[in-house]
Order: sequence, then C-alpha cells, then structure tokens
Amino acid sequence: MALSKPARTFQDLLVWQKAHEFVLGIYALTGGFPKQETYGLSLQMRRAAVSIPANIAEGFRRRGKADKARFMNIAEGSVEECRYFLILVKDLGYGDTERLAPSLEEVSRLLSAYAAAILASGS
Repeated sequence: MALSKPARTFQDLLVWQKAHEFVLGIYALTGGFPKQETYGLSLQMRRAAVSIPANIAEGFRRRGKADKARFMNIAEGSVEECRYFLILVKDLGYGDTERLAPSLEEVSRLLSAYAAAILASGS
C-alpha cells in the first residue's frame, strides 16, 4: 500500500474536504426552511455543521496529539448534533435529508479514523 504524502494544510485532509461539502449541503437545505426557523433550527444546524470542519482546521495546527485529538473530539460531538438535526428536519417535514445523511456518515467515519490515527501516532 502506497503511503500518501503528509497534509501541508488542513485543506489537504480528505476529512476536512468532506466536512466542508457537508456544510455547503446544510446551507442549501436550511435556505429552504420556513421563515420562522431563520433564527432557530436553521441557525443551530449551520453552527453545528460549521463546527465540524472548523475544529478539524483548528486541531490541524495544534502541537501534541492530546490537543489535536481534543479538537477532533469536539468535531465528533458536532457530528452527533448534526445527526440529530437531520432526524428533526425529516420529522418536521422541512426538507429532504436523503443526500446529507450519508455524507454525514462518511464524515463521521473519516473523522473517527483521523482521530484514531492522531492518537496512534508517535508525536
């Protein structure tokens, strides 16, 4: 198995790229919410979604695996928050979450693997 070259910036990380794509999908979804949700569910969903790639980016430059892992754990918490919001959106009939749910699952899987790799690394 060929080794991939190390990421130079957070944007090089596949997990960040997929999380960013998820955020763009959340913005598109919430843009169609009822007006009364502008400062409610829409804002909360966007905040939680943005927190995922933002914490990956912030953790990328942290020194020491415990500090890096802490930011990945915060991102993982935001993944779970988004998972609930997708259930709520579907149950309220606010939009189609069929495309976003698998995207979030992929982010969750990649983030878990990235966090495990950080903890298993030598530095």
